[in-house]
Amino acid sequence: MRKYFETDGIRRIANTELSPNLVFRVAKAGAAVFSKNTGHVPTILIGRDTRISGTLIESSMVAGFLSYGANVKVLGVIPTPAVAYLTKKYNADASVVISASHNTFEFNGVKYFSNKGTKIPDSLEEEIEEIMDSEEKLSEFTSVADKIGVSVNAEEMIEDYADFIVGIFHENITKNKTDDFRVLIDTANGATYKVAEKIYKRLGINFDIINNEPNGININDNCGSTHLNMLKEKVVEGKYNLGIAYDGDGDRCLAVDEKGEVIDGDIMLAIASNYLKSKGKLANNTLVATVMSNLGLKKYSEKAGIDFKQTKVGDRYVLEEMVKNGYNLGGEQSGHIIFLDYNPTGDGILTSLMLIQILLENKQLPSEARKIINIYPQVLINAKVNASKKYDYDKDEEIKTAIDKLTDEFSGNGRVLIRPSGTEPLVRVMIEGEDQELITKKARELADLVEKKLK
Repeated sequence: MRKYFETDGIRRIANTELSPNLVFRVAKAGAAVFSKNTGHVPTILIGRDTRISGTLIESSMVAGFLSYGANVKVLGVIPTPAVAYLTKKYNADASVVISASHNTFEFNGVKYFSNKGTKIPDSLEEEIEEIMDSEEKLSEFTSVADKIGVSVNAEEMIEDYADFIVGIFHENITKNKTDDFRVLIDTANGATYKVAEKIYKRLGINFDIINNEPNGININDNCGSTHLNMLKEKVVEGKYNLGIAYDGDGDRCLAVDEKGEVIDGDIMLAIASNYLKSKGKLANNTLVATVMSNLGLKKYSEKAGIDFKQTKVGDRYVLEEMVKNGYNLGGEQSGHIIFLDYNPTGDGILTSLMLIQILLENKQLPSEARKIINIYPQVLINAKVNASKKYDYDKDEEIKTAIDKLTDEFSGNGRVLIRPSGTEPLVRVMIEGEDQELITKKARELADLVEKKLK
């Protein structure tokens, strides 16, 4: 089991658990691993979100890379998918995003991307960890004199990402847009706060924008894709056709229809797969999602004649399945949607514009488009546990018996899914079924048992 890296990189409280020293080591070790795999001194891109700790972590990462001898291009505040795109476009050897995604501001994180713009595999993370914990190796990988790396400011490169996104949608949206189709955007005071506004303006979409004044501590603060109440209220009050919400680093997107109802990742996957299939552009007639996807998505796929594949939780596993088998659409309920024809990672801005393009082209309101899928009631409760015990839920006989009993109870008309969080000391208890009150009661009982046994 890895010591530092989890499902989505390293994510901890900034400047304590995620200390400058730890960040320096993960950067230096990362540079060594990338150099070994490429056979030359690597060039690495660095981007970050708007957290107050961002420049602190960035400085430590730059120092670690330069100490090894790697060269660095600093992108500043920029969405995660933009970093992935630029890494691939400019053939950088690797990149790193400094962000804790949807978490509150006191957290920060580090996640590496390969030169293909994809998250690095577990095997490379394990190599990095091995070097991180070896003072001898870290000392060995120290450059001196003219071998020390060079860092340059490359914040202007975000314009290339904006050009890329606009280029995808300009023709179709320009042809179909109407002034009375109004959109409200919530950028979560995060990494999309500037570039999203710029892209929407260039596309001529009639929009307003909220939560786009980051101060270092208000990222994801009752806003963005994890806190949709404000957006729901403002969409209904302002009579907007659509609300769009991004998360802190911009790789997720959720939406709100004109009635204030949430359009989650599963609904967006249904809408997008139906659209791509109608255009003959759904690769291998297949949609990829995770085991956390709603049962309704599977039933929609069966009815639509689309093959449905499920993976472990995590967008990296969705992408692995897509690349391995030549699929081009996949994602998660949380709003990580991957349109592999364009970008090899979840891209909130791209996803939102794809939804807008579909609605405009089909002359539909979002409340009409969402009828394509019947979402089963689903309850997700986080059981707070001891971090060292979160993977032990299936070793406790009482918990196992309770899970088996519930699985039998909901077989055929729902399901039970238990999984540890990859980034927090939590065990997630999810139950789907036809009776909202019943599944809520059962999920609460099971979560209480897990908390009691694994505290």
